Amino acid sequence: MNQELVIEQKIIGDMIVLRPTGDIDMARSSAIRKAVTEAVRTRPAKLAIDLTAVDYMDSSGIATMIEALQSSMRNKMKFVLVGVGPKVRSAFEITKLVGMFTICDTVEEAAK
Repeated sequence: MNQELVIEQKIIGDMIVLRPTGDIDMARSSAIRKAVTEAVRTRPAKLAIDLTAVDYMDSSGIATMIEALQSSMRNKMKFVLVGVGPKVRSAFEITKLVGMFTICDTVEEAAK
């Protein structure tokens, strides 16, 4: 389970979408953190992280999502999580952080 996290980046209008594939855990969260930093540098109006291909996220992954939210807020960008599956959603619910995030079912919904 030590495979690298693959992150696809797509631009839709004024939104950058990052779509990681695989688990986001302590060993892989730095990859998404780096991708977020690079995306924020380009100053899109909105940053979305599409989690439809993420089955598992540990506390370091959640911390990375919080950092992405804070970075977006500092740069006056909207931040959206997309396609949060049941296992990942439960991690946010257990930590009582689900209300901090705008969560959309699809990328199309996030782009509105």
